[in-house]
Amino acid sequence: MIASPRPETRTLRPAAAIATITMAAFMLQGANGLLQVLLPLRMRADGLTIIDIGAVAAAYGIGFALGCLVAPPLVRTVGHIRTYASLAALSGAIVLAFEIAQGPLAWIVLRGVSGLALAGLFTVIDSWVSATASAANRGRVIALYLLATKTALVLSPLGIGLGAVEGPGLLMLMAAGMSLSLIPIAATPTREPRPPVRVRLAIPSLMRLAPSAVVGAFAVGLINGPVIAVASVYGVAVGLAPGEAALLLLAVQAGSLVFQWPLGWLSDKVDRRTVIAGLFGGTAVASGLIVAASTLAMPPLALVLAFGLFGGVALCIYAVCVAHACDLVAPEAIVPTVSSLLVCWAIGATLGPLPATALMQSAGPQALFLYVGAICVVLAGFVALRIRLRPREATGAGFVNVLATSAVSAELTKAKRPEAAPGAAPTADPSGEGALPARAGDAAAPEPATRS
Repeated sequence: MIASPRPETRTLRPAAAIATITMAAFMLQGANGLLQVLLPLRMRADGLTIIDIGAVAAAYGIGFALGCLVAPPLVRTVGHIRTYASLAALSGAIVLAFEIAQGPLAWIVLRGVSGLALAGLFTVIDSWVSATASAANRGRVIALYLLATKTALVLSPLGIGLGAVEGPGLLMLMAAGMSLSLIPIAATPTREPRPPVRVRLAIPSLMRLAPSAVVGAFAVGLINGPVIAVASVYGVAVGLAPGEAALLLLAVQAGSLVFQWPLGWLSDKVDRRTVIAGLFGGTAVASGLIVAASTLAMPPLALVLAFGLFGGVALCIYAVCVAHACDLVAPEAIVPTVSSLLVCWAIGATLGPLPATALMQSAGPQALFLYVGAICVVLAGFVALRIRLRPREATGAGFVNVLATSAVSAELTKAKRPEAAPGAAPTADPSGEGALPARAGDAAAPEPATRS
């Protein structure tokens, strides 16, 4: 008897089509979120300085950037399931290796490798979700996927209370979560998607076309990289218990979950750069509130709420930057555009922790948010200047909450971007070797290379 082929993904209901993939993403993000809380506290307990912790965070940014570049060729060579299986096993082993890490160099190497592996895992998941989505169900598929991953990030810091920071229990729990996330991937009823497309970066061309997006994505890495990396250490430094400090990251992710879609809706109604400038300004204000809450002997709840506001504005900037850049390029250039912005973010996340932690070491924990606030004020002024020089109308193109997880997440935005105008001239090659093609409707606008 000949076995009948598995049904195509598009014949399944949206929830059923991505059920196994979403389960894997939930488990992976849950383990990753708890890792973000635990590692700084564990390093501090092991005697590492705050500057050492910043170096470890920078290594994660380097590893993540490399992972975004090497993962697509790996998937093309061995397929999605084998790639995920290999990297899930590697991630679990790396988490267990943190238990025996001795000295800053070991922590730096391990965290860099974990960043590379996680970037590859997210490449597999994002490309699978993208392949599952169709024109008819794209909105529901993306909403279900984002709800699952965001919920995992919000809940994961609560796991810090399940074991001692210095013991092996929490590391074993996270290693198990990363390894077990392989089961839904291996057992999925949907077919493996086509391999990710080859992507060439085009940062210089994108900088000429959308400088607000490029500089904004880089600045997001500069500010969010160190805050996520040392938020739990910051909480302990200002007098919170480790369990209370973990609530700070929970508040950051919860704020992002609450604010993301209202801010995305707003960015469809006005010039997206206005929202970007406002978010940088709001992040500066939230940073000031965090400093005030931690220096004026306010109750811990005030600090948690201030971190929630910070997450609501700071963690939403990247997605608006991506939407703004995608408004200006042709549909076929969206993948290299998002890839370029992701690399800009990763460069910022690599560079940001070192000066931030050095300031904390020399001037106290509050220096972290003085550093963040200063960057945000400068960026708000830069984007406001671009708005004044090059006014733009609202696009109404449809906001998609793209996360800084992998380059192939760009595929999720394609159905929302404007199509080329009928009769428009053909656009340039989007491979990244030349300039990024501008959206056809903007081709005749004066000085297109300088607009943001």
